[in-house]
Amino acid sequence: MNRPLRTAIMVSLALPIAACAGHHRPSADMAASKITQIGVNSYLWRASLDTLSFMPLVQADSAGGVIVSDWYVNPNAPAERMKLTVTILDQDLRADALRVAASRQIRQNGQWVDAPVQAATVQKLEDIILSRARDLRRQSIAAK
Repeated sequence: MNRPLRTAIMVSLALPIAACAGHHRPSADMAASKITQIGVNSYLWRASLDTLSFMPLVQADSAGGVIVSDWYVNPNAPAERMKLTVTILDQDLRADALRVAASRQIRQNGQWVDAPVQAATVQKLEDIILSRARDLRRQSIAAK
């Protein structure tokens, strides 16, 4: 291939790239949904910890995205206790990247007995965590 033809091809390939250089692009991913420093989405992680802050925690693994609470007895309902496991499944801030599992026990004849957990309870907790994560994300964008 002769030199002028090769030069023309290289220039034609470089022009589209050079044309993009003049456009403004946000310096950082201002609305980032992926945060990888801790292994999972940091907004979901922080929102989960905030939401469960009233419960004693047994495990909080930010690399694996798992938070496990210990049994919590609400002072207003001393015959009932709950235990939660929050799992963050992805680095994206999405509803399907979060899973909450709950165990419930009630006291009968001095012993704790497993009891069903209403699906609405788990759904409400997921909604609270997701709303908090979105608020944290909005706050971080506004601070930039």
